[in-house]
Amino acid sequence: MALWAKARVRMAGPWLSLHRARPLGTRASAAPKAVLPFEAMPRCPGNKWMRMLQIWKEQGSENMHLDMHQTFQELGPIFRYDVGGRHMVFVMLPEDVERLQQVDSLHPQRMLLEPWLAYRQARGHKCGVFLLNGPQWRLDRLRLNPDVLSLPALQKYTPLVDGVARDFSQTLKARVLQNARGSLTLDIAPSVFRYTIEASTLVLYGERLGLLTQQPNPDSLNFIHALEAMFKSTVQLMFVPRRLSRWTSSSMWREHFEAWDYIFQYANRAIQRIYQELALGHPWHYSGIVAELLMRADMTLDTIKANTIDLTAGSVDTTAFPLLMTLFELARNPEVQQALRQESLVAETRISENPQRATTELPLLRAALKETLRLQRVSGVWPQLRTLQDAPVRRLYPVGITLERQVSSDLVLQNYHIPAGVSEALEPRQPSPSGQLTLVPFCCLQTLVKVLLYSLGRNPAVFARPESYHPQRWLDRQGSGSRFPHLAFGFGMRQCLGRRVAEVEMLLLLHHVLKNFLVETLAQEDIKMVYRFILMPSTLPLFTFRAIQ
Repeated sequence: MALWAKARVRMAGPWLSLHRARPLGTRASAAPKAVLPFEAMPRCPGNKWMRMLQIWKEQGSENMHLDMHQTFQELGPIFRYDVGGRHMVFVMLPEDVERLQQVDSLHPQRMLLEPWLAYRQARGHKCGVFLLNGPQWRLDRLRLNPDVLSLPALQKYTPLVDGVARDFSQTLKARVLQNARGSLTLDIAPSVFRYTIEASTLVLYGERLGLLTQQPNPDSLNFIHALEAMFKSTVQLMFVPRRLSRWTSSSMWREHFEAWDYIFQYANRAIQRIYQELALGHPWHYSGIVAELLMRADMTLDTIKANTIDLTAGSVDTTAFPLLMTLFELARNPEVQQALRQESLVAETRISENPQRATTELPLLRAALKETLRLQRVSGVWPQLRTLQDAPVRRLYPVGITLERQVSSDLVLQNYHIPAGVSEALEPRQPSPSGQLTLVPFCCLQTLVKVLLYSLGRNPAVFARPESYHPQRWLDRQGSGSRFPHLAFGFGMRQCLGRRVAEVEMLLLLHHVLKNFLVETLAQEDIKMVYRFILMPSTLPLFTFRAIQ
């Protein structure tokens, strides 16, 4: 414990300071007894339809995390925000998270992404749990959990991930040792992206793609490009009504559909191969999640495909970016890096004998990932308010930055009444005889509550010295990490289905890299992040890897 307790951390900037900002603690000030009506809630200024127009005009948004953070300090710990036809309430205090957890129903609801729904309905595809609410969501989720999220499932696929992580480290080491100096400076991002695809494909489909070789599979590289196009077009389409975007964004719809077409084709080929192998009665051994689901036979093939594609689409960027930003923080916090390396070296023999032990033998490394994700969020969708021109761009690494629930019954947050509202049923959409997309109006009147984890994670009343990278806070019994739950993957039944896959991929890659290399970077300034459905760095620094003899 003393080894890393002495590690010094580099400060990355203070809590965003704004003129006339209201103090935000762990709990709001004492509220009056009478519950205030929804209409009395502070509201973000501006016209909801002009906001929608701005999102369309700017082709998405890039600084929304800063905009929302500023709005909290101007309006207080709760405010109302409407865009287009959606009614949203933003909160950022722990007590509101607790309240949302308390009122979670058997069928907790989240906002469904209209562009993703439009594609599946136009192509006649089923929806996976990411795009479902209600009883069907619960039924499918309960059938998926044993083979994806459970601890026994984790024990089965951890050795597969460990093999890929070892290959990544060995391949990198061979490149490093080719240099007489025993070091290599490079852009490591493409290699990390290939690792996440290689590991996720093996876990899902039991198939190695050879992406860690010098000549990676072109199909997999095209898959990465398709994901980028899909995420980018999602932001531009998600808040604009279909009947309007049909005319204003036809090229964007085409790009969105083409990206999903490739993602579906990529996943379908792998699923079909597994199905054929099982049908031929090939000798069985554990070969991934899809094979387990097919053999369990309690879901239709179309349902398995729908959920596997959701996992496939969410398995690359959402793991690669946290890995890259953790490497960046460790490179500019060498004392923390050395503490993690010592932990990995001590645990190496036991992990080599049984890779499943990595989840228990590397507590500080797990804490480092939590610390990255405290400044980061794995899943969530939210819009831009306005351009933040005067505030500095602070360090932040969220892949997504909110938790959300569609309110199914009335509740009270920060002494304001939050109405459940109503939600109109989705009408079926079918392609026209010519094969073109038919866009049908959609309206959602249900109130959406969003917890902005970006602001919560930077609240000094919740996390001491919030802008410092301090993994130890998650291990100290009296620290903020032990008093407040780790929410990066959500909570309750709707927590991220791929959580354990993502965690073990990140944990094992960092374990093998740190015990073999010193990681350095000349870049010491904070990295600007931009929002394109997920939050990603606008640029990444070069890293230097020095082999440890």
